[in-house]
Formats: sequence, structure tokens, C-alpha cells
Amino acid sequence: MLTSPVPSGRFDSPVDDRHVLCLHVGEPVPVTYRVGKAERQAARIHGQFCVVPAGSSTRWTLSGPARSLLLRLTPALMREAAEARGLGAQGMELDPAIHIRDAQVERIGWMMQAEDHDGYPGGRLFVDSLATALAARLFALQSPTEDSAPRRRHALPAWRLRQVVEYIEAHLDEELTLAELAGVAGFSLSHFKPLFKQATGLPVHRFVLERRVERARLRLMEGRKSLTEIAMEAGFSHPSHMARCLRRFLGMSPTEIARASQ
Repeated sequence: MLTSPVPSGRFDSPVDDRHVLCLHVGEPVPVTYRVGKAERQAARIHGQFCVVPAGSSTRWTLSGPARSLLLRLTPALMREAAEARGLGAQGMELDPAIHIRDAQVERIGWMMQAEDHDGYPGGRLFVDSLATALAARLFALQSPTEDSAPRRRHALPAWRLRQVVEYIEAHLDEELTLAELAGVAGFSLSHFKPLFKQATGLPVHRFVLERRVERARLRLMEGRKSLTEIAMEAGFSHPSHMARCLRRFLGMSPTEIARASQ
């Protein structure tokens, strides 16, 4: 994922083996684009997005330079999202789209952009969650009928939940991923996310973040390690990331927590 300049003049979008969502950033730019053998004219507006399916390309002619936020989704992730909606093989195909506006897609895009600018403080779990939500939303926009609604899921067995929680605790200092935790639970990624939230009341990334905060709090109260050591052990990218999360969840800085324990 990155913010990429788009030059003025004729521009063929690069062919990618992933699905690419291009979210327009900045001032409106008049463009001409090809749909099949026909050419159409329009303006790229801030917040609008285009979808270029994997293995395809779109030809643009821009009247001036532009910028796009490029969000790439793997075919495997799209298959997971399609299966979660109960779509058949044909429904798994992502259709091309030009100049679409959707508030949910925008929010996901801007959150991804913020994560990129800040060095991904939320970690892989948060980015994976955003990507999965984006894939699900694209299919919802493409086939918003009752027939494509998600199938009813069973509850996550208590012993499987315990396995996942124990795994999280044992690997809290590592870069956990949704696919990794779904594998521990024995479910596909698309089924695991809602099952976990149903069982714990929290999205996976939020649950893990709260466990990181709790471990950091306990280590700070023990007072035997440096802030850098505690941040690393709790799975934070750096001490300042840990400090931000502690203030957000506990309303206290690391120093205040350490002093309170004394």
C-alpha cells in the first residue's frame, strides 16, 4: 500500500497479480479513460476510487498530474471474503469499477494511509483487519443482495478460544497475523474474525492490543526492566508507541504507572 503519483498525459495502470483499488487523493483532475473499446470523460474527485482486477490494466489520459492511494488485495484474501458471503465461484470475481464513492471504503483507505504514514503502529493484525474489511465491502457493493448475505455461523468452541488466547500470550512479543491466529483456531480467516469477536466481544486486533497494554502495565509495576525492554516484550514497535497506547487505554504514562506501583 502506498500513495503514488500519476503523471499527466496517457497512462496505462501497471498489471498486477493482486487486485488494486486506487483511491483518488487531492484536487479534481479531468480525465479520459477506456472502458472496453469506448473512451469516456469524467473528473477524478478526492475520495472516489477505481478497482482494477488482478491481471488487468486501465488506460487513462490525465489533463494534469494526480495522486492515488493504492490498496492491493490478494486473490486469496478475496476468495476468503467471497466464501464468507456464501458466493459461488462466479461471485468470487471482482468486477472493474471507475469513479465509485463509498463512505466505508474511504474510511478504510484513510485509516490505511494513516497506518502507513505512522510506521504501522497497529501492527500486522490491524492492517490485516482493514484489508479483510475492505474486501468484504467491495463484494457487498458489487452484489448487495440478500442472496449474497453471510451464512449463519456457529459459536467458537471454548477450547479453541483458549488455544488462541494462550497462543497470543505466548507470542505477544511477536508480529502476530490474522491468518496465523485463524490457523491456531482451525478456521478460515473469514470465519475466524466474527467468531472471535462473538466469543470475546472484541475484534482480534483490539483484543491483542489490550493484552499488550496489560503486559506492559504489569512489567512497569515490577520496575525491573527499561522502557525499551518492556515495549519489546509486550509487542510494541517502540517505547513511544507503548506510551501512546497506555495513555489511550489507561489514561496514564509509563512513568505514572511505575510511580503508582511504588
